Amino acid sequence: MKTPIAIIDAFTSVPFRGNPAAVCLLDEPKNAEWMQLAAAEMNLSETAFLERREDGSYGLRWFTPTVEVELCGHATLASSHYLWTNGLLRPDEQARFQTLSGLLKADLTSSGVTLDFPAEPAAPLTAPEELIQGLGLIPRFIGRNRMDYLVEVDREDTVRTLQPDFAMLARVQARGVIVTSRADSNAEGTPYDFVSRAFYPASGINEDPVTGSAHCALGPYWQRRLRKNVLNAYQASSRGGELTIEVTGDRVLMTGRAVTIMNGYLEI
Repeated sequence: MKTPIAIIDAFTSVPFRGNPAAVCLLDEPKNAEWMQLAAAEMNLSETAFLERREDGSYGLRWFTPTVEVELCGHATLASSHYLWTNGLLRPDEQARFQTLSGLLKADLTSSGVTLDFPAEPAAPLTAPEELIQGLGLIPRFIGRNRMDYLVEVDREDTVRTLQPDFAMLARVQARGVIVTSRADSNAEGTPYDFVSRAFYPASGINEDPVTGSAHCALGPYWQRRLRKNVLNAYQASSRGGELTIEVTGDRVLMTGRAVTIMNGYLEI
């Protein structure tokens, strides 16, 4: 049996940038153990597994090399891109996914793929000692939603040069830690409103290159701070990635592009 699979770089228009995801199209149901083993074999930050439903939507599950996750933006964008570029959906058809976080939707526009995700605002709280020691700094703001800690720091350079203690961050009781700041408005030609990085050592990924689901918290946070509903974001990992964020009520619309790197098959 051959199982179709692709590697797609998400939140970028340039190959080998953004965040790579594997997208696996299942012809028949697979159990979670099989999917976890396949994700470990791919060894990317996420592998997405798609299964077509009778109503035209797709079941979608996401696995890191070590765990299943409840929400993943870049692998959803990659999955949408896969369906359109392989002729499984027409360009004018909406991609609809049944997931652990409910129904997620994606549309193909002239600006790229727009994902419709739930807003996940972070409520302020006192940080655990492991978080402070793991980051090695005193934040301006610390909050948490159901998945991650959100940490604002003083300036963009702090975000870009941060060298966390991943062993310490892995002890934090959360999926991960998002660190963010306002973009440096003094930098000539800076097109961004805010920058971020995202760390998930407890999920088997020390640093995720570009994290769509992190922007479910970042979008509402910077909307309030900057009083803007549409925001340009940059995730400042070594690969880097760009997103346009629009906060509308309890939803976050994320727009980005994707590039197919490889199409092939699992020989099982």
